[in-house]
Amino acid sequence: STQPLPGYPDCGSLEIRYVIPNGLQEDCHPNAGRPYRGTDQTAFLPDNPEGRQVLQLLTKAFDNRLVFTIGTSATTGETDVVVWNDIHHKTSRGGGATRHGYPDPDYLSRVKDELAAKGIR
Repeated sequence: STQPLPGYPDCGSLEIRYVIPNGLQEDCHPNAGRPYRGTDQTAFLPDNPEGRQVLQLLTKAFDNRLVFTIGTSATTGETDVVVWNDIHHKTSRGGGATRHGYPDPDYLSRVKDELAAKGIR
């Protein structure tokens, strides 16, 4: 998108869309054989060299099944749902860090640290 994110006035933005359908839990999940509810999430990054680097790292993490897990929703308390797995994403363009948005000047370095902690470099 050509729309800049707050804190990144000199570049456009990247939009990541994760669509995970409903399914059955596998042996590696908490309740193998039980159904789970999928998710549809959108996240945002600045379209600059560091943002594109983070996009590549997030893609690698997703391909390694590290971005989401099946568990209990922190917001609804619902069980057997796809939830974030300790790699923070900016799911809002604005509102600042407390609202999962921008501006948040330390976000890109923090998320790279979270990814490195999961072996994604």
